[in-house]
Amino acid sequence: MLLPIPEPYDFALSTVRFRDFGSDRATIWHDGGLHRVVEGHEVRVTPLEGGVSVEPGSPDAAAEVGHLLGLPFDLDAFRRWAGRDHELGRVVEALRGFRPTLHAHPFEALVVAITTQQISLCAAAAIRANFVERFGVRHDQAWAFPTRERMRRARPREFTVLGFSRAKAEYVLELAHSDLDLDALPERSDDEVIEALTAIRGLGRWTADWFLARHLARPHAWPAGDLGVRKAVSTFYAAGRPLSIEEVRHMGERFAPFENLSAQYLLAGARMAG
Repeated sequence: MLLPIPEPYDFALSTVRFRDFGSDRATIWHDGGLHRVVEGHEVRVTPLEGGVSVEPGSPDAAAEVGHLLGLPFDLDAFRRWAGRDHELGRVVEALRGFRPTLHAHPFEALVVAITTQQISLCAAAAIRANFVERFGVRHDQAWAFPTRERMRRARPREFTVLGFSRAKAEYVLELAHSDLDLDALPERSDDEVIEALTAIRGLGRWTADWFLARHLARPHAWPAGDLGVRKAVSTFYAAGRPLSIEEVRHMGERFAPFENLSAQYLLAGARMAG
């Protein structure tokens, strides 16, 4: 089935993170396409004129792939607005066809954030691949990401051979056992989401900001505590001078009302520029 995506759209550019940082087995690049397991069935996503091909197609597959590929973002409005800012406008023009991706499910998004704390994205993907292979369900190329219910039966000692620290293992398990209703978070305000997430041990402001940005696609999410964001803002707006978290958080006002997309484009622009 065809899943329409507004033009301009460059599938290879938009999905480069799944190649550059390595696969965690839940979203895997294989033979020119992306593979994920949706509702027990593996789907393959490839570029097609007017959008992407999703096979086998279904309403569930279209909804999940659409979220994964960033359809909640209004890029037309963002591009018009970004053109008013010299530096950001140059980045957006250079990344023509780029559409940031999103995490498809809330539990997965938070586990991704936990594994990425204090280590590189490549190292985190490798550890998460071990986790997905150990606790997920294999299909053809991809694995179904481990469910929250499955993780409630796990024990901390099962994580150490996967590359997890003891603390991160406990964070995943505390999240799995918490009474937080993840499915209700989309109905809550940004501040309420931050408050709910940071009440769980191991989920700090950095994690909450990225959850808002890369799962809920909230326009005002601005992960000022992220080292990559700080470096990108420094590169484009401070001539490379190191910036503090507070300086970057304050600079977020410059990018209202598109803080989230600005951060994601600046990150991609800095990465593409080396």
